[in-house]
Amino acid sequence: MSDCERNPPAAACPPTVEDLRRQAHEQLDGIIAYCANDPGAASFLNFETGLLELLRSLGCLLIQLFLRTRHDRLDPAAWQARGYRVADPAAGRTLKTSCGPVAYVRAFLVPRHGGGPGVHPLDVALGLTRDAYSPLLIGWFCRLATRVSFQVASGLGEMFLGAAPPASAIEEWVLGLARPAYVYLSEGPLPEGEGAVLVIEIDGKAVPTATEQELTRRRRPRTGHEQGCLCQRHRGRARRGRRGRKRRRKKGDKSKNGRSATLVVMYTLRRGGDGRLHGPIHKKVFGTFGSRRSALDWARTQATRRGFPPGTAKTVQIVIDGETCLERRRLFRGATLTLDVRHAQEKLWEVGRLFHREGSRELAEWVGGLEELLYKGHVRALLGRLEQEIQGISPRGPGTRQKRQVLTKVIGYLEARVKLMDYGRLRREDLVIASGVVEGAARYVIGERLDNSGMRWIEERAEAVLLLRCIEVNGDWEDFTRWSQEQRSHDLERGEVVQIRSKTPTQIPQAA
Repeated sequence: MSDCERNPPAAACPPTVEDLRRQAHEQLDGIIAYCANDPGAASFLNFETGLLELLRSLGCLLIQLFLRTRHDRLDPAAWQARGYRVADPAAGRTLKTSCGPVAYVRAFLVPRHGGGPGVHPLDVALGLTRDAYSPLLIGWFCRLATRVSFQVASGLGEMFLGAAPPASAIEEWVLGLARPAYVYLSEGPLPEGEGAVLVIEIDGKAVPTATEQELTRRRRPRTGHEQGCLCQRHRGRARRGRRGRKRRRKKGDKSKNGRSATLVVMYTLRRGGDGRLHGPIHKKVFGTFGSRRSALDWARTQATRRGFPPGTAKTVQIVIDGETCLERRRLFRGATLTLDVRHAQEKLWEVGRLFHREGSRELAEWVGGLEELLYKGHVRALLGRLEQEIQGISPRGPGTRQKRQVLTKVIGYLEARVKLMDYGRLRREDLVIASGVVEGAARYVIGERLDNSGMRWIEERAEAVLLLRCIEVNGDWEDFTRWSQEQRSHDLERGEVVQIRSKTPTQIPQAA
């Protein structure tokens, strides 16, 4: 009995496998004829544009053939044995794919007793969620959204596919797909062939976030306005009139309202035959808007998983940006803690500008002498030189108070970090003395996607983009796609309602 006979109220009988085979052959013959016939004066641009449309149409037909074949072969007996009954043998659905929208039918089963959500065994078998788009298409747009804005991702998709979901849908897919991202970054597959030295670099970068005033304006109900001119110029003028004059910022006020994200870069180094350490090997990036302690907890877990547990005899080096809270953490007992040498150098230049003109040769020579002591690891001698500078300052005179204050502050900063600045030994052992890797990652991973003009993030939503961007930058997107698809398939097999799209952002991890 056909689906039409079993389900007479249907508006149209779904095509059979034989019908779809015949249509596919006819479509292919039409494409061959389109290519072989004399196009006359048509340009290659016109030919390629028309060919692309024909190939998309053929692709939709082939996908429809695949779905119909799987529908005919699928036996719902296993679900019926679990207490389900067939409510509709041919429930229709339209799935938007990479080739275009495809209509197909599948059986719909509901529990015999007790109520609960129904299931579509074909969708479960194929790993299709309640989203109206295919998993491949969702993955493409989410991957695009890790590199460009949601609006640009939608525009690029329409350029290449002919149609695209709205930016709001892409944002909600990102929120949903990012839910298991933290678990993947914490428990995902490990690389093989690690080096003998583990290096962890930690830094932070702020992104612009929405103020409470902006959030209130976003969340309030939309009010109707009189129909006026539809041009962009006058719409903007009317909007500014309704909003009223902005409060002028005072000198030093920042409009960014920045919230700092912590970035961790972890990699290993392998000592070669020349005695030097080569790498980085298996570099992984992780970022979060949670506390710095939560980022350190992640680093501690990953170090253990990569063969560097607490108390290991292997070399573990942590390069930090000078935050004292990081140094106090005892998660890496026995590790070599190193202050980024650039931070120490900046302090020396800050002092040098008190005594010499900016850009002068005298300034460069003065700082160069202190930098030589710094690179040799003679920090105590460097501090002694700075103490001499304080003693040489006149008790009275213009600018003397500022000189003493800055020098005292710099000496206190370096004095508290003497143990972190053994650069002479680190250079002899070819270890890391600067956090250039994480500095570059902060600009690329966070800056290029989250810190652009006009952006005002909500932290939880920025967290979702940041986690997915870390996966993309690490080169793990394809593996993450397979892993997350397996998780969704397991949920579908348990009879759960699964949908990637979500309006609720991921939860920011906090320290234990």
